[in-house]
Amino acid sequence: MDNIKGSELESYGVIANNFYELDPEYVDFFKKELGRKTCNIGPVSLRNRSREDKGQRGKQTSIDGHECMKWLNSKKPNSVVYVCFGSVKNGKSEEWLPTGFEQRIGEKGLLIRGWAPQVLILEHEAIGAFVTHCGWNSTLEAISAGVPMTIWRVFAEQFYNEKLLTQILKTGVPVGANKWSIAPSTEEMVKQEAIQKALREIMVGKEVEERRVRAKKLTEMAQKPVEDGGSSYSEVTALINELRVYTSNSKISNFEFHHFSDFFFPVLLALHLEASITRYRGPIQFTCKQDFYEKQFT
Repeated sequence: MDNIKGSELESYGVIANNFYELDPEYVDFFKKELGRKTCNIGPVSLRNRSREDKGQRGKQTSIDGHECMKWLNSKKPNSVVYVCFGSVKNGKSEEWLPTGFEQRIGEKGLLIRGWAPQVLILEHEAIGAFVTHCGWNSTLEAISAGVPMTIWRVFAEQFYNEKLLTQILKTGVPVGANKWSIAPSTEEMVKQEAIQKALREIMVGKEVEERRVRAKKLTEMAQKPVEDGGSSYSEVTALINELRVYTSNSKISNFEFHHFSDFFFPVLLALHLEASITRYRGPIQFTCKQDFYEKQFT
């Protein structure tokens, strides 16, 4: 943790998969009060337009996207609960599932072993809720897709993300560990009754419609920043222009940028910046993080 904070202080700035409209008070605090240079480039997932690109988010998926969509197409709108813990899950699937689980669910459920085409799944109309560990990438993808969340927080910043969703945006229902830790722990187990209660609340509770309306409004908010002239688009454009000026006045040579109007994919841009700066050993350093500050809530 000290190394991460130290790198922020020593770096030229921070590139964040976030957008200004989601957290304006904290973005302003980070920039103005803490004096840190930051560039919000998200939501990154919304830059993938084709089904093929959306299906290949992250690692190679372990299920064909068409097969997954075919199964979802057979379900009614808002009737499916999508459960995924991302890279938090360790071990074989069988170690996580009750004995005979797959046989009991039959055609009612679809079990994906390995990496899932998450963006495609979240955007499908059949998805009524997302049970998530509340890692920032998954959180922002669900916000962008307008899906309410049951938040099974495990460790680290997931507790802060949960408070954002449950107390401020009010699109999530909490469940999971109550004791914060820096790493995953089996010290505190989540009871079956708590999970059932949270799922009933997110799917058929009294506030289900109001929660879904709030979630859909966030989808509309998330679309604009990455469009031409949007806040994230403008921040990346400004960053590129700023670094062009910086590199032209320094001894760094062969520093290349993709033309932003023709090629806008923030993750690749961030990696390109980081790789280029490291390769030429210039004085600029960039810290590329999933979450660019620790949200503090009282």
